Amino acid sequence: MLSMQEFFRMDRWPNSYCPGCGNGTVMNCLYRALRDVVDMDKLVMVGGIGCSARIDGYVFADAIHTTHGRAIAFATGIKLGNPELDVIVVGGDGDIGAIGGNHLINAARRNMDILVLCVNNWIYGMTGGQVSPATPHTGISTTTPEGNQEYSFEFVKLVAECGANYAARWSIAHPFQLIDAIKTAHQKKGFRYVEALSICPTGYGRNNKLAEPAQLFEYLKSKTYILKQNGTHGSGIAVNLDGKFALGEFANRDRESYLESLKKQEV
Repeated sequence: MLSMQEFFRMDRWPNSYCPGCGNGTVMNCLYRALRDVVDMDKLVMVGGIGCSARIDGYVFADAIHTTHGRAIAFATGIKLGNPELDVIVVGGDGDIGAIGGNHLINAARRNMDILVLCVNNWIYGMTGGQVSPATPHTGISTTTPEGNQEYSFEFVKLVAECGANYAARWSIAHPFQLIDAIKTAHQKKGFRYVEALSICPTGYGRNNKLAEPAQLFEYLKSKTYILKQNGTHGSGIAVNLDGKFALGEFANRDRESYLESLKKQEV
């Protein structure tokens, strides 16, 4: 078992996150999911731009900090260049699902052999609190001061429908389930996507009268429910329940991965 001192770059602590930020919980869950199984000599962390994308710099492994929205593209190149590497992408809803949305879709379609951990706090946190595709309908941001009139994108459902081998969503209010989801994803081949609904007291909470971290945490719990499994590919039935977010596994299958497909072409 790796100690925290072996998994994290302790010389970079304390971290740069605001008080109450959910990224600390996500980092803890990532450590607890991987500490018994990961080979740090083969682990490569990839992040783009954003608060959660900075997690790659705190893990004591090889890491690359890429341009905004391009983390999955860089991760794809790394994995194809050396298939023996364990490649994990970490980023936020803006970086992964908005600016990097096309890369997300096509990596899932290809069933590329990488794991993506998307920390969804419903906002562009680092760059100014702007609206993102994940911002809830009527949610207030710096660019939608009268309330967001667009409906939010549910990335986990999109990824599942695009063909990813694994797609799950939990929240930082469900840490044990989030740990188990990361564990399951790490053990599988192909494209794996784990979404962690998180909180941003500074960027989202302050504008929506939820500035206290505990208050925003309780709000997050009130906006989620655990879906029932239907047994088909291990995926669940996601019902729009009074505007709440469904949590659980949306896809769990063993479709041939992109690298497995490429190997068949080798003669």
